Amino acid sequence: METKIYKYPTEKEIECIGKMLRDGCVVALPTETVYGLGANGLDETAMDKIYQAKGRPSDNPLILHVPSMEAVTPLVREISETANRLMETFWPGPLTITLPKSDLVPYRATGGLDRVALRCPNHELCRSILQAAGVPIAAPSANISGRPSPTSAEAVLHDMKGRIDAIVDAGNCQIGVESTVVEVNDNKVTILRPGGITKDMLEKVVDTVVYDTHMVTGNGVPKAPGMKYKHYAPDGEMTTLVGDPLAVAREMARMMATLSGPIGLLISQEAYEFLHTMVDVSKVHCIIYGHHQDDTSLANKLYASLLEFNKQGVTHILAEGVKSEGMGVAIMNRMEKSSDHRIVIVKK
Repeated sequence: METKIYKYPTEKEIECIGKMLRDGCVVALPTETVYGLGANGLDETAMDKIYQAKGRPSDNPLILHVPSMEAVTPLVREISETANRLMETFWPGPLTITLPKSDLVPYRATGGLDRVALRCPNHELCRSILQAAGVPIAAPSANISGRPSPTSAEAVLHDMKGRIDAIVDAGNCQIGVESTVVEVNDNKVTILRPGGITKDMLEKVVDTVVYDTHMVTGNGVPKAPGMKYKHYAPDGEMTTLVGDPLAVAREMARMMATLSGPIGLLISQEAYEFLHTMVDVSKVHCIIYGHHQDDTSLANKLYASLLEFNKQGVTHILAEGVKSEGMGVAIMNRMEKSSDHRIVIVKK
């Protein structure tokens, strides 16, 4: 299969891409979070192609992407006042809402669940393509299952060349981590997956917001994407260190002395300033993400950094994490999975 590239497509090309999606093709689409692997969310055969391209189990729910709030109505049985308020506040944006599905939505899109996950992305080109398609577009991250999510068209091409019909290239994604996924029941909002919309932001709109403690149902079916299977994993063994910059630098220096093979460092500017006085960093692959506790910069560079380490053949990654508060909750959720739960809290 030849994978066609559309770089910043024209209006005519957008109509063509919309028709491709409507007719059952698989097209990688840019969003503000990560690139998504798009297919007709009402066509089971098209969605099967997503699972085949990703090598992904079919009990993992897909998120249906829509161009507007109005497009939600035929896809759900009801929209509660709370859900409506969340859509009005955070759409378009990185918030996915699960609602009771209508009969129009096939179970292939929901992983067999009676709720469908819906999102309106804050990306003008993506919404134009969704509008042209005229159907909801199922779109998990556009990578082989288990690998870091792509935030550029180049990263998509690396994993998906020859596996999908087309890639829409609109440059790098703005946010860099996936959307927040919430379940709405009456006036209560449960966060199933942390992401670009934080708990604090939700609490300004809804009285009761909690994190889900049981990320899968009783029969083992994931309630939302990114819950059950291995996700975000680089090729090298990764350890995440959390603490003040000097303590992180000292622990990195100690660990580097025990490691063999190519090493990758994902580190803040402040920790790097300490580290390079302790060890020779010229022989490691070092990526400075920004300033200490700069959640936005780390989120934006996390996946791209892990993919760069893969390119460099890194066998060990030492990454500086952040506090699990605000956007840091989503970042540490991804870093914990990337590290296979190797998290080191470094004390002063």
